[in-house]
Amino acid sequence: MRPEEDIIDDKPMPLLDHLIELRTRLLLAFGGFVIAFIFCYVFSKEIYGFLAAPLANILQETTGQERRMIFTALYEAFFTYLKVALWGAMMISFPWWATQLWLFIAPGLYRSEKRAIAPFLIATPFFFAAGAAFCYYFVIPAAWRFFLSFESPAGPGELPIQLEAKVNEYLSLVMRLIFAFGFAFLMPVGLVLMCRVGIITPEGMAAKRRYAIVGMFVLAAVITPPDVISQVGLAVPLLLLYEGSILAARLLRKRDQAAAASS
Repeated sequence: MRPEEDIIDDKPMPLLDHLIELRTRLLLAFGGFVIAFIFCYVFSKEIYGFLAAPLANILQETTGQERRMIFTALYEAFFTYLKVALWGAMMISFPWWATQLWLFIAPGLYRSEKRAIAPFLIATPFFFAAGAAFCYYFVIPAAWRFFLSFESPAGPGELPIQLEAKVNEYLSLVMRLIFAFGFAFLMPVGLVLMCRVGIITPEGMAAKRRYAIVGMFVLAAVITPPDVISQVGLAVPLLLLYEGSILAARLLRKRDQAAAASS
């Protein structure tokens, strides 16, 4: 039985009103995304410079020379800037359309359910940003140094092996890695939330640890380039986050049990 004060803060609505509310939230989410896209397209060159900075800095350090990126199709640079703007808009507008989704769902939840879910909504952008930052500032520089170590100068009667990166391929790789790390770092949010609603238990997670380790290395091998640095750079943090999820789930369960005993 729920306590009397644990009620749903909403009034019954006909199906048509719910559909109208859903349409409004979708339009607001889409409008926010469009505004973010326009803003990012205006500053697409700056976003491009930010994404290209790791490679540019490493090349400057290792060779001491200014290097370039190329495009081989006439329209490639234009569509690359569109892709950069789209990527930036998705990053910027994520809190906005996630808020619209929450405002649509929240009226149908009990107050206790809102209080239980709210911390996870706050943690979601934090963990996503942490994963993206970890990828950009640590994994990408290490991976780029590894790949660039295979460059070789020209010897007698030989041709040099030198990087001539295509701008579209490079930016696609960087954006994919940042998104992959960002979403991968949301794992503890999902695991702890499932523990709170009773889908899984901390003991079950601990018992399946060996399978989780294998799964995380397989996931890292699938979504990262085929090099050891980026794969380990994703798998090891995921293992630490998995262990942290077990600990957090146990602490939250003890807190809930203590609160239930005192009430």
